Amino acid sequence: MIHTNWTEKPTLRTVTCKHTDAAKFLVSNVLTAGKTYEVKNETEEFIFVVDNTGKIGGYYKDYFE
Repeated sequence: MIHTNWTEKPTLRTVTCKHTDAAKFLVSNVLTAGKTYEVKNETEEFIFVVDNTGKIGGYYKDYFE
């Protein structure tokens, strides 16, 4: 259960959100285009960031620069 302590881990890097135009999911309520976010973990397909709610969420990499 490595995800339980991601909030205490140091930030890996920061990324900027390019867009919130999602084809399938609604992300405009938790991400803001042009805002930078702290990356806590990353996989091949997803980036886990601290979003606008203050919690960590996993999003496709194509939303970020």
